Amino acid sequence: MSNKDPNSGKSSVQKVKSPKRASPKKKKGKPFKWGVVRIGLILFIWASVIGTATLGWYAYDLPDIRHLKPGTRRASISLLTTEGQTLAIYGETSGRPLKVEDAPTSLLQAIFAIEDHRFYDHWGLDFFGLLRAFYTNIREGRVVQGGSTLTQQLAKNVFLSSNRSIRRKVQEVILAFWLEHKFTKDQILSIYLNRVYLGRGAFGFEAAAQTYFNKPVRFLTLLESAVLAGLLKAPSRYSPASNPELALKRAKVVLMKMVDVGFISEQTKEAALDQGLQLKKMPEKIEGVRYFTDWIVDELPLYVSDMNRDLVVVTTLDPPLQKKADKALAQGLKDFKLEDEQVALLSMSPDGAVRAMVGGNAYGKTQFNRATQALRQSGSIFKFFVYLAALEAGLDYKTPVKDGPVRFGNWRPKNYGWKSRGEISLKDAFAYSVNTAAVRFAHQIKVAPIKEMANRLGVKHPMADDLTMALGSSDVTLLELTGAFSVVSNGGYQVEPYGILQVRDRSGVVLYKRESVSRKRLLSSHVAQSMDGLLNAVMEYGTGKGGRVEGLRGASKTGTSQSYRDAWYIGYTSHLTTGIWMGHDLGKPMNKITGGKIPARLWKAYMQSLKGAESSATSRSS
Repeated sequence: MSNKDPNSGKSSVQKVKSPKRASPKKKKGKPFKWGVVRIGLILFIWASVIGTATLGWYAYDLPDIRHLKPGTRRASISLLTTEGQTLAIYGETSGRPLKVEDAPTSLLQAIFAIEDHRFYDHWGLDFFGLLRAFYTNIREGRVVQGGSTLTQQLAKNVFLSSNRSIRRKVQEVILAFWLEHKFTKDQILSIYLNRVYLGRGAFGFEAAAQTYFNKPVRFLTLLESAVLAGLLKAPSRYSPASNPELALKRAKVVLMKMVDVGFISEQTKEAALDQGLQLKKMPEKIEGVRYFTDWIVDELPLYVSDMNRDLVVVTTLDPPLQKKADKALAQGLKDFKLEDEQVALLSMSPDGAVRAMVGGNAYGKTQFNRATQALRQSGSIFKFFVYLAALEAGLDYKTPVKDGPVRFGNWRPKNYGWKSRGEISLKDAFAYSVNTAAVRFAHQIKVAPIKEMANRLGVKHPMADDLTMALGSSDVTLLELTGAFSVVSNGGYQVEPYGILQVRDRSGVVLYKRESVSRKRLLSSHVAQSMDGLLNAVMEYGTGKGGRVEGLRGASKTGTSQSYRDAWYIGYTSHLTTGIWMGHDLGKPMNKITGGKIPARLWKAYMQSLKGAESSATSRSS
């Protein structure tokens, strides 16, 4: 239907506004709101993905703690001398696992006061504690207070390394939340009481109470509890055994914190301080034994099948000899101005009992044991086996041998510092370590008997299968060579180097005891005596005379590998066989150091320092 405009004569149609035109504001507003939601959703998804990936990256190498149980600790291994002195303790010691209900109230309050007095009020992370620590540190202008909870400390001390890094801190928090989810507060506290390290090899407060005060933890006084709680910050620094004054100063801080949080009164604090401390007398710490004790722990599974219990191991180490060995080598390195050369020493009695061991110059920098683990080229010292095989084949001191040039195929071995005389005796060839003579003997008696001889006397590693073996092209350890020389020193009887005399558990049950057994003869008495004479000639007038000690009958052999990469000196007296090796870990040539030079002089210095101590060491082992 249409209407006409009376003025225009035209009809007009009534227009109906569309919804879009009627609400222009809604048209613009809807897309805007949905856009914000969409952007927010995308950001949320990406944040979730990135957060999950980051969390996974921090958590992927977390230790497996699913089998962690409250009130338990790792088994310990205590290594002793024959006289009962403690050499080292591995694992966690000692005493029974401590339960929360058995711990004295004073100890728990001291721990809470100085470390985490809101322990029962947080979920692993104390935000109030973090804010308080942050404010205190800002006010003091330095870090004087931490914000870690006991749960975080448990995660860090038991499961993580001590490295200060963001990764370790994030992992610490993750583990703390997991522990709070997995265990009750009392269970977490129980694990903490038994696992935290408190110095002197003591893990847990029961062990610490026995270590420092010689009493069970339940008998601790208030002051003693404060001392142990004070160790949590820095066990070595605040140890009452080494720093009693500093330990007492730290204990006063703990007691003041106990007063601040309302656990004790000011009068109780003063009364505790008036009582003073009665510390357990600490045995003298034996230095330089870690290379030896590490070796013992590695060997232990060969003697005991059950390693999941506390073990006490009586060893063969002799502290006076060990001290003298450390001193002789340290002084030698200083005197000869050696910088990065490594030196190893092994000293054993004729039956193979290891008395002293130095595995390198600095255990703190590297725990690699060059006395037992390093496979090094033997050089001329391997001639020891060549001449033993020659003696067993019927040759003797007077057997003549040419000392001039020799050639086998394309190989032309050369002599070191030796002018050919044409022909010399077997004895002189050995004493002066003439290379061409050793090769001629090896060619005469063949390679197989030489290899068999080395295997028989304890060389377990593969050897070269050609004549180069005669000049020491094969790799050996100092332990193998020193044990082999001991076979000759004891008259030809079998030697298996050892360091363990007895193993027992904490209750005293003996799990292993070394018994005296008749040893197998490996060399005839004639061959052993003949080789002893050859070794004595080396020391008297040959390449080993630099190790000769006035008034002491000895026998030795020197060795230098190709390009001066290894220098050896192994010798024995009537009571001890001692081997010394020198070289670079990466095989870099030394500055023309031969076995008859610095190693020989180190051997001499060590033997001169003993003055009969080696005899007493042997008697204690028998």
